[in-house]
Amino acid sequence: MAEARDVVRIPDAKVALSTASVYPESTATAFEIAARLGYDGVEVMVWTDPVSQDIEALRRLSDYHRIPVLAVHAPCLLITQRVWSTDPWTKLQRARAAAEKLGASTVVVHPPFRWQRQYARDFVEGIWRMADETDVRFAVENMYPWRYRDREMLAYAPDWDVTKEDYRHFTIDLSHASTSRTDTLRMVERMGDRLGHVHLADGRGSAKDEHLVPGRGDQPCAEVLEGLAGSGFDGHVVIEVNTRRAMSGAEREADLAEALAFTRLHLASASSRSPLSSPSSLRVPRR
Repeated sequence: MAEARDVVRIPDAKVALSTASVYPESTATAFEIAARLGYDGVEVMVWTDPVSQDIEALRRLSDYHRIPVLAVHAPCLLITQRVWSTDPWTKLQRARAAAEKLGASTVVVHPPFRWQRQYARDFVEGIWRMADETDVRFAVENMYPWRYRDREMLAYAPDWDVTKEDYRHFTIDLSHASTSRTDTLRMVERMGDRLGHVHLADGRGSAKDEHLVPGRGDQPCAEVLEGLAGSGFDGHVVIEVNTRRAMSGAEREADLAEALAFTRLHLASASSRSPLSSPSSLRVPRR
């Protein structure tokens, strides 16, 4: 019989495609590509594409392509300030309603911008309050300081490093960790059993949020995935990469196929090879 340490452990984590990964193509195109490449589902980035804001249209796409919506990314970007209301709490309420109606388990949310003072002041308590009202996970995502040349602007409050606050669930975004020049493995350890969601992308420490295909930067993408495998992680791993420079649809699909293959390969790696596999450093979040 094989030694226990030699057994390959494949977690229950599903691999989803963020609809942002096909930009400037449409939300509908993301469903089509996810189905064709064999992704387990999609994360819908709610943005200016009207389809991304329309629950019934998303349901029809999901049914037609047989691709479930696993997560909803609330409209927290600068370009989505007027999507689903200008009130940030209304945006989160609508994101939760969309997740519940579409059968998604997670709403991804960014910390507030610093100029959203009242929202920022109430954010931590408000997220807990909303999380208590639903089975949907509100997974708050790590961000980064904004940099221009030698200047740095702290754009998020209470902090871009979400591990400094008490949230029930976290999203780790490896490209954001790269941009913030954070030790990603340490951040994952700080998140511990509250890590409920992963945005997988690579980076090289640029001031720009790069969202490279995993394996093309210097982030520990493989180590994080192997740690998830070793812990029995049952959240979602979402491919959120930038394919805007793809010269054709075929090139975009090749990048997304490569990202999926990389993710599945390292999720299926033996847990004994992982530096994050001990239960104390990365445990499965439970509602």
